[in-house]
Amino acid sequence: MPARRNSPLWVLLGALVLVQICYPLTRGDTRAGFTVVTVLLGYALSVAHAWLTRGARAALALVATATLGGFAVEAVGVATGFPFGTYDYGGQLGPKVLGVPLIIPLAWTWMAWPAWLAAVRLTRSRPARIALAAVGLAAWDLFLDPQMVAEGYWVWDSPTPALPGVPGVPIGNYLGWLGFALLLMTVLAVAVGHGGRSPGRGDAPMLTLWWWTYASSVLAHAVFLGLPWSALWGGVLMGAVVLPLIPAARRDA
Repeated sequence: MPARRNSPLWVLLGALVLVQICYPLTRGDTRAGFTVVTVLLGYALSVAHAWLTRGARAALALVATATLGGFAVEAVGVATGFPFGTYDYGGQLGPKVLGVPLIIPLAWTWMAWPAWLAAVRLTRSRPARIALAAVGLAAWDLFLDPQMVAEGYWVWDSPTPALPGVPGVPIGNYLGWLGFALLLMTVLAVAVGHGGRSPGRGDAPMLTLWWWTYASSVLAHAVFLGLPWSALWGGVLMGAVVLPLIPAARRDA
């Protein structure tokens, strides 16, 4: 089912972009509020897109793997320090269950779906898709964690060793992201059904979200948030899985 320009998917995407543009222009509780609204819009966009373009099975598979799975791994992480290191969430992101703000597993879901669809566009074999989608999702965290730590939304007890220029986030966290992303994408590849393993004519909103997330993150970190090193790390490593979509999209056009 094609996603037309005036569809609810494009409306959700437009609202998300607007909120993200406002984020670096605010401070304190207002900025935290924009963070929560961004995740809620992104979650609604990804789940709605999966349902409208791939059917109920794909949407339920996404929720089961990314939302429920994301909550489970975060709850284990907070309680045990595995697989992300020992960390704690602050209170700015809303209510918690088992020490995990309820908004956090929604963020996993928001970005897991475009990461998967991008991999579907770029690869043919299931193992390659799983690997590429997992790398893309984990690479996004090169932007996410430095930004959220800078805001005080969560903190590690022992944030070393860290990437050069990116204090506060241990390298082990990124390895934990990659490991869980590989598990998530492996289960999603099976659970999503045949339709979720093929490119769709209605994928433009999600691919646009993928490009926008990358480009806006590089710009925001480099110019507005005072995080030039995370702009560099994320720009190079996430760019390796995002930029190849440009010629792929031209071929599909």
